[in-house]
Amino acid sequence: QVQLVESGGGLVQAGGSLRLSCVVSGSRSDINAMGWYRQAVGKARELVAAIARGGRTNYADSVKGRFTISRDNAKNTVYLQMNSLKPEDTAVYHCAADKDAYVKPRYYLPISIDEYDYWGQGTQVTVSS
Repeated sequence: QVQLVESGGGLVQAGGSLRLSCVVSGSRSDINAMGWYRQAVGKARELVAAIARGGRTNYADSVKGRFTISRDNAKNTVYLQMNSLKPEDTAVYHCAADKDAYVKPRYYLPISIDEYDYWGQGTQVTVSS
């Protein structure tokens, strides 16, 4: 019932920037926190950034100061602005959403990947050196 569609990935040189977008459709009123995860070849999926309904954010140490997550609730869209990209940022980036907004505090952020209920198909980000 809820679909997440990512866009904005591509090939960029080291030091460049990309902006990812994730549009939520379907039963959007129940969406609570949203996050961006990434998965590189041969590695586990890892959290990049997350944002609560109330705007509280969380970032992986490896992207702090370079990436910014934001959301536009009116447009049902979450963004990931990625600056100063490095080759090690190369991965498939997935958008994720946590539900049950009616029973969770607006500043709540999921603690683990297992708490996310909906996932997008992902968008490839490749950073060349």
